[in-house]
Amino acid sequence: MASPTSINPAHAHFESVLQAQLCQDVLSSFQGLCRALGLEPGGGLPQYHKIKAQLNYWSAKSLWAKLDKRASQPVYQQGRACTGTKCLVVGAGPCGLRAAVELAMLGARVVLVEKRTKFSRHNVLHLWPFTIHDLRALGAKKFYGRFCTGSLDHISIRQLQLLLLKVALLLGVEIHWGVTFTGLQPPPRKGSGWRAQLQPSPPAQLANYEFDVLISAAGGKFVPEGFTVREMRGKLAIGITANFVNGRTVEETQVPEISGVARIYNQSFFQSLLKATGIDLENIVYYKDDTHYFVMTAKKQCLLRLGVLRQDWPETDRLLGSANVAPEALQRFARAAADFATHGKLGKLEFAQDAHGRPDVSAFDFTSMMRAESSARVQEKHGARLLLGLVGDCLVEPFWPLGTGVARGFLAAFDAAWMVKRWAEGAGPLEVLAERESLYQLLSQTSPENMHRNVAQYGLDPASRYPNLNLRAVTPSQVRDLYDVEAKEPVQRMSDKTDSRKPATALVATQEELLHWCQEQTAGYPGVHVTDLSSSWVDGLALCALVHRLRPGLLEPSELQGVGALEATSWALKMAEHELGITPVLSAQAMVAGNDPLGLIAYLSHFHSAFKSTPHNPGPVSQGSPGTASAVLFLGKLQRTLQRTRAQGNGEDAGGKKPRVEVEAETPSTEEPPVPEPDVPVTPPSQYQEASAEDLCALCGEHLYILERLCANGRFFHRSCFRCHICEATLWPSGYGQHPGDGHFYCLQHLPQPGHKEDSSDRGPESQDLPTHSENNMPSRPSIPGAPQEGTTPVPSQPTRQLIRLSSPERQRLSSLHLTPDPEMEAPPKPPRSCSVLARQALEGSFVGWGMPVQSPQVLVAVEKEEEESPCSSDEEAEEDVPLDSDTEQVLWNLAKNSGTMNSYPTWRRTLLRRAKEEEMKRFCKAQAIQRRQNEIEAALRELEAKGTELELALRSRSSSPEQQKALWLEQLLQLVQKKNSLVAEEAELMITVQELNLEEKQWQLDQELRTYMNREETLKTAADRQAEDQVLRKLVDVVNQRDALIRFQEERRLSELASGPGPQG
Repeated sequence: MASPTSINPAHAHFESVLQAQLCQDVLSSFQGLCRALGLEPGGGLPQYHKIKAQLNYWSAKSLWAKLDKRASQPVYQQGRACTGTKCLVVGAGPCGLRAAVELAMLGARVVLVEKRTKFSRHNVLHLWPFTIHDLRALGAKKFYGRFCTGSLDHISIRQLQLLLLKVALLLGVEIHWGVTFTGLQPPPRKGSGWRAQLQPSPPAQLANYEFDVLISAAGGKFVPEGFTVREMRGKLAIGITANFVNGRTVEETQVPEISGVARIYNQSFFQSLLKATGIDLENIVYYKDDTHYFVMTAKKQCLLRLGVLRQDWPETDRLLGSANVAPEALQRFARAAADFATHGKLGKLEFAQDAHGRPDVSAFDFTSMMRAESSARVQEKHGARLLLGLVGDCLVEPFWPLGTGVARGFLAAFDAAWMVKRWAEGAGPLEVLAERESLYQLLSQTSPENMHRNVAQYGLDPASRYPNLNLRAVTPSQVRDLYDVEAKEPVQRMSDKTDSRKPATALVATQEELLHWCQEQTAGYPGVHVTDLSSSWVDGLALCALVHRLRPGLLEPSELQGVGALEATSWALKMAEHELGITPVLSAQAMVAGNDPLGLIAYLSHFHSAFKSTPHNPGPVSQGSPGTASAVLFLGKLQRTLQRTRAQGNGEDAGGKKPRVEVEAETPSTEEPPVPEPDVPVTPPSQYQEASAEDLCALCGEHLYILERLCANGRFFHRSCFRCHICEATLWPSGYGQHPGDGHFYCLQHLPQPGHKEDSSDRGPESQDLPTHSENNMPSRPSIPGAPQEGTTPVPSQPTRQLIRLSSPERQRLSSLHLTPDPEMEAPPKPPRSCSVLARQALEGSFVGWGMPVQSPQVLVAVEKEEEESPCSSDEEAEEDVPLDSDTEQVLWNLAKNSGTMNSYPTWRRTLLRRAKEEEMKRFCKAQAIQRRQNEIEAALRELEAKGTELELALRSRSSSPEQQKALWLEQLLQLVQKKNSLVAEEAELMITVQELNLEEKQWQLDQELRTYMNREETLKTAADRQAEDQVLRKLVDVVNQRDALIRFQEERRLSELASGPGPQG
């Protein structure tokens, strides 16, 4: 029987369009198809219907069925929703093409211009579940058979552009290549329309094309005039991408991908990489598609040391310019990192070629990212209105480690098409703009978790995608500035720092308000008379009274009789830091001397901003509110716990680490006095040693201004000086330690561990101990720890539990504290966990418990049913199974055989693998979001420090400035102090989340280690095995208790916020 292509030549052209893998081949095949059918390309939906009518053989019908199903949704009104609307789309990137496809389905005439002539970007994009389903519904697997097979959730940019290009051509989009959009040409007179300025000289038909909608998807470097762009800056971040040839050999397919591994929670991997290759990274991702794609964030000092960067320049453009990057060294760097991450299993790594025929490896800067202030505008001239919309990178430049670029780009494309539909329906310009801006507010907050779960229902209507949608969040009156009667001036670029120039109202108390608040808080205490913010505090009594008011029970006022001013002030400073989370800004000597009134005002303003909502009761308070729980306070306690643990490390016996109860029973080290229990009164210390004056940095010796001061271990530093002694990384709260030998500060990755040389390289934040129940200031009865008897093996006792109310996220985190098995365990340092390892963990955690038998087949049947209902498995094309290692394959095979679900085994296997990869990606994205925000906070703090230095110099200079001007400067300084305190508090909140990630990582590692012992026969275990198993079990219990401490801290803070919030809250 003859094939269809031998009967009808058009069939051959159509098959060529489906199979073409180069942009030019797609265009030439489609032109041949149109000639064979007697059609002109770019004819809109009528062209699509003509092609469909003439190509009715089975291969074409399967594609028409998918496109027709999408076009049959009511929102498109059978392709008549935007009839008569003329659109110009600039840019043939994934977002521009996706917007063009939606506009074509609405029935609009769509013309697309692209300055390039081919698709050459091999970089791989992470796809959210809804983007996978969306592309499948457009026939992605017809154009690219390997699209998201098995558990794959990514695609190269080039392949994504190719499949969207084919869909756009079939739907009648008119595409012009090698044409650059340079600007708008307003209508010269009434009755004419808007045109585009294009280079080089376009065909007459394109040059005379008049349109009433412009969608810009031309990338972050081009934004149409009239739009304002905001710059979001962090500290220097250098990314490196590399694409290696994928030979698709059996060996290559067996190498697991890396959805993401980050230093923030897996420091041992990066320490091993540094030791083996000298390469210092923050993160790394590996995907397979047309190429082996690697993307990583490298540290500048490492690139300089390895010769990748020839010279250090302060300007980023110059630092990463082609003249300063050594290509050969960059190639060696990328090849070594990729080889280490994949354990050398990819063999000889050969670079793929980029568009210029050079090795496809590059370094790029993502220190700053641009974000448009608005997503749409309307311009009107001579009665002709033009609707302008942004999608893709020119709307929001994505932060690549989060994998949000294409997903949010598609959402923006849908939102822009919905805007055009509302425009075509005749809605007023301000109404259309208000709805679009309401949707734009949601874009940066979207994630797979907070969108509608049923991705099959996603459509053009925003209500199908966004839960709790409010299209009136922005009112028409708020977008009047987006409606221009005449074209406005060129695009403006502004930075986040401009916010600080805006007058702040009600952000911070004035000097008079601060004084009045201090007088209220200290009223009624004997011997305390606060009349100013300088001399009234030199005797220390006022500060002790303030601390007592906020935290009663630490000290009775009568106990201060006979105590010197320096001792009382030292005690108050210490208690404020340890029990209230208020870090010192000046030393006790400076406060007693009264020679730093600005520092005192800044210090007291921290009390006011943290406790201004605390209700005031006249007279000394015997019992009161413990105050709001602070992340800064929690991390301070954690840091001191770590110091005590390290100081007592030399007292450990051969059997391992002493249990917590024994450690806490011993006398604390002289470096850190014990932290008193909140309900146990204590007397102030008779001596308190100040390490350094607060006006000089303890490391560089340079002058310290108020906003520059960072206090650690009783000494003051510049934030820029407080870095790891080895890697020079910024030291975050609870993420550093001071070596008792050399006195230097180190990050936990590089902190030397005396007496533990064998695991010093792998010791990271996962070895931290969280504050105990009493240290965490949870309301509890005082407990007196007792020392264990000699010769007995201490067993961790069950801590006293309290009935607490958990929110849904916290309850979900509690439920995740399960122990999952894995028979094999690699010795540390571990490589990044692949999705197959996570899948194996999920499998055994689901079907094999603590010695429990395999669960009933109903479990597997339920998994199978869920996979069958998943829209991702609804395609008629056969799925390609992802190869697994032999052990995981055997586990899956045994489970399928024993449960009687052998026939459906491949489907639920893919479900488990996909779930594992999604969890791995969520973890990585969470870590990268934290790291990015930390960098932004650090950059913002540097700006605040510079402004604060200027104000402080002006205030301290004995100039003849009027008092009114000095008062204004002081208020501005207090505003900067509060902004700094707010940023530091946010930084501490981020570190709490880091602790959660670290503990999850440690629990996973201990899970695997414990399983290696528990899966052995009892008769085969030696005494050393049983002892090691007991040690691992105690460590695991300790980790679970530490995670519980985090949840209790969050619960205490939540309850405090409920108690202090305005009005009742549910």
